[in-house]
Amino acid sequence: MKKIIVAGIGPGSPEDITPAVLEAVRQCDVVVGYKYYFRFIEPYLSPGTQCVDTGMKKERERAEQAFAFAEEGHDVCVISSGDAGIYGMAPLIYEMKRDREADIDIAVLPGISAFQKTASILGAPIGHDLCLISLSDLMTPWSLIEKRIRAAAMGDFVTCIYNPKSHGRYWQLHRLREIFLEERAATNIVGYVRQAGRPEQEVTITTLEAFDPEEVDMFTCIIIGNSQSYAWNDTFITPRGYYREQSTPTFREGVVGVSIMNESFRTILSEMRHPEVPRWRLWPLLHAIHTTVDFSMEDCLWMDERATEVLFEKVQKGELKHIVTDVTMAASGIRKGALARLGIEVHCYINDPRSKQMAEEKGVTRSQACMHLAAEEYPDALFVVGNAPTALFEICDLVHKGKLHPAGIIGAPVGFVHVCESKHAAKTLHGIPKIIVEGRKGGSNLAATLVNSILTYDDAAQLQPGRDL
Repeated sequence: MKKIIVAGIGPGSPEDITPAVLEAVRQCDVVVGYKYYFRFIEPYLSPGTQCVDTGMKKERERAEQAFAFAEEGHDVCVISSGDAGIYGMAPLIYEMKRDREADIDIAVLPGISAFQKTASILGAPIGHDLCLISLSDLMTPWSLIEKRIRAAAMGDFVTCIYNPKSHGRYWQLHRLREIFLEERAATNIVGYVRQAGRPEQEVTITTLEAFDPEEVDMFTCIIIGNSQSYAWNDTFITPRGYYREQSTPTFREGVVGVSIMNESFRTILSEMRHPEVPRWRLWPLLHAIHTTVDFSMEDCLWMDERATEVLFEKVQKGELKHIVTDVTMAASGIRKGALARLGIEVHCYINDPRSKQMAEEKGVTRSQACMHLAAEEYPDALFVVGNAPTALFEICDLVHKGKLHPAGIIGAPVGFVHVCESKHAAKTLHGIPKIIVEGRKGGSNLAATLVNSILTYDDAAQLQPGRDL
């Protein structure tokens, strides 16, 4: 029977050629392939096997020769590096069979692809969703390749790069890196292997920021990790999820709300434009975006240097024992479990009869009066404003008069009148750690979640936001 076997011979080491492929090259009386690849299979050829080799970019010629020999009655094996179906000869052979209407049986034998060999050398970088992209624009317009690159970067795919560079294609890999840096963190892991599985093998694990395309050539396969990938002990790992779910302790294991919140935080992290920010900034940012579903928080959440860390250190040392809010809604959003665990009390004077009386007597807002009362009773509290800009102004005034020395300030009043101005004023208070939502945005729910980010800051490293729910 006339037949053509299209065989993937792997990435280039004898141990990576499958037994089925070795049997095929032994049985066939004609082997057709790129001349560079014959050195990998010559020891396995039977005596008298006719070898038909061609140069690079002669794929169509090789296919035509294979059909010519098969039509003469020969058993033909067409060899292709890696897997014959991945940027290999298999599609071309099938298309030619269709066009010629050839009465020839076709069989494809899979091989270990370059990206699989590269992955095994790097560790375990392809443990989750992945895609393959060739940077060769010989058969695909660059405009389409660029769209695919951006889609992969935006979709947080592990991305394997074929044909990264050649003598005539020197800039495409630089452009790919540029696109990925627009969509991914600079710390995103990158690994690449030159001459995988061969004596000349070279292995590198780096980051997008440090990755130098000039160190890559046409014999290199590159794997870009996703947002969860990491380097450990000279290996590149992309977690699948199962081990982490089973082995990483979570708070109140099995509670659905905790699992949802944990997954939400991971999703937010993968979609942030700048997830590489310091942890003291990242943790309140994740809380703010989770509460508002508003990624513009990346631009409008302003903090003093290490504000979250400084405030949490005060909690740990017992220096922060009281929190004052401007309205009851802000107080309600602070996690009761965290307050009880840490021994912190929350105070709100908005419904205190004294605040109403003071407001009437002094001609100020109730919120201003509340801050006066708080300054008298808890001058060293964490002051949290989620509604009234007049409350934030009053805090600033009391600080300037020496009547208030808060442990910290969270400023998130919301609205259109004097809101921005009150935040500008608060930012000038030196020596007080502050977290402020700039502009008109804010709200009691946002103020409360920023407090929660402080109270749970010791969970930030494990990205476990569900404590005390």
